[in-house]
Amino acid sequence: MTFQQIELTTENQLAYITINRPNVRNALNKETLDEMIQALEKLAEDEEVGVVVFTGKGDKSFAAGADISQLTEKTAADALTPKGMQHVYDVIESYEKPTIAMINGYALGGGCELAMACDIRVASTKAKLGLPELNLSIIPGAGGTQRLARLVGKGKALEMILTGRIIDAQEAVQFGLVAEAVEPDELSSKVKEIAAKILAKGPLAVKLAKLSVHMGTDTDIKTGLMLEKLSQAILFNSEDKNEGTRAFLEKRKADFQGK
Repeated sequence: MTFQQIELTTENQLAYITINRPNVRNALNKETLDEMIQALEKLAEDEEVGVVVFTGKGDKSFAAGADISQLTEKTAADALTPKGMQHVYDVIESYEKPTIAMINGYALGGGCELAMACDIRVASTKAKLGLPELNLSIIPGAGGTQRLARLVGKGKALEMILTGRIIDAQEAVQFGLVAEAVEPDELSSKVKEIAAKILAKGPLAVKLAKLSVHMGTDTDIKTGLMLEKLSQAILFNSEDKNEGTRAFLEKRKADFQGK
């Protein structure tokens, strides 16, 4: 499969989806979003890949928002389409494999929303994040109003969205928008370190833990706790649980099979 707007590469059990539009600060147009979905569909079939990393080409931008040249042509019908940017980010958030946003530079507007759709966000200390859509008299419409409030709290989200203020990586860590901020030359190794810790876990447990957190926090606590209990029931009956407990007692590394 040949891509024009992104690069899809794999390294051991890691897959990288890199937005390849550095000449426009990796702005996200429809074609880029379509290719992201195609890449995710391809990776879903690759049993070797355990973690997917999103990043941007170059060292200046992760993704500097939606492509404004396409935005000028948008109508009300485009906002309501079931295949828009919000849908793409919903796919990423609910993707069965863990996702990491490797934020190497500016993550603004749709770029920030892309990062928030990922499970874990790791940023370069030079990264900047924000939702400046109100400057264009639109709102963050790809999940920004909802995911930002859930990550940093309603008050901080409103402050960022209403003022359009762009924050640095350290402030993003302070408010829980980003898990860690590291020096630019350490960013790739930090992401690999985090991915390695995930990959060492039972893959079925990783999948169900992700499902329980994402779906459970979107409902009431009683429903969330029941979802957690049912997920645990599945795991208690799995071969990987037996292998994990045996390996612990035998003081050896577990050999998980995802069963």
